[in-house]
Amino acid sequence: MSERPVRIGGTRAGSQAGESGRDSVVGNGSAGTGGATVASGARQAAGLGGPGAESTGNGEGTTDVRNAIECLLLARGGPVRLEEMRKVLELSEAELLATLAALQVEYEGRGLQIQEVAQGYQLCTRPEYGGYVQRLLRLGELEPLTRATLDVLAIVAYRQPVTRAEVDVIRGVQSTHHLVKLQDRRLVREVGRRPGPGRPILYGTTDGFLRYFGLKDLGALPKIGNHELSDALVPPGP
Repeated sequence: MSERPVRIGGTRAGSQAGESGRDSVVGNGSAGTGGATVASGARQAAGLGGPGAESTGNGEGTTDVRNAIECLLLARGGPVRLEEMRKVLELSEAELLATLAALQVEYEGRGLQIQEVAQGYQLCTRPEYGGYVQRLLRLGELEPLTRATLDVLAIVAYRQPVTRAEVDVIRGVQSTHHLVKLQDRRLVREVGRRPGPGRPILYGTTDGFLRYFGLKDLGALPKIGNHELSDALVPPGP
């Protein structure tokens, strides 16, 4: 793994500091009863593909299956785990992975991309067009994360689960304000309590953290090497 900062400039649904809990971007017929229609159509497509289904002939799934995957990713508005898609579409894991890989190639050169992030797959914008989305959603009005807040976030990310007192010891100053801000942004959450006197709260990162930095999982965190902790995490730019 290369020792480089993680940079994601694109804006996904709720990726600007992960502040939205379930950020669905739903087209016509994808919400309410329409959501059932998408799921029903996906199951039909995953079988023989239904009338008019066109096979690619190269193990990359029928056109109907590829279209159904796009519908699932759009309707969720966030990462969809492989197992979820496999059950809905009634596909083998190998066929599903091949179809996703083909879709990722198909999306090259477009404004959208299918990215493996937060232990799932997500339909999201490309970094180079993130500025337009940020202006549309007025995300630039959010207060940016300060260097001190990034320090706290990096400590939690690399040392989790960790208590506030342990964060304070590493930084040498109080960190309560920054932990509250990170919880408000849904980048950090309470993950339990440490046994012992007072049973202090343990903090860890969220799926919103993975989405914000475009990480597949915590194992994809960049190696620290000679970097300071906060230098390893670079927030998305406009």
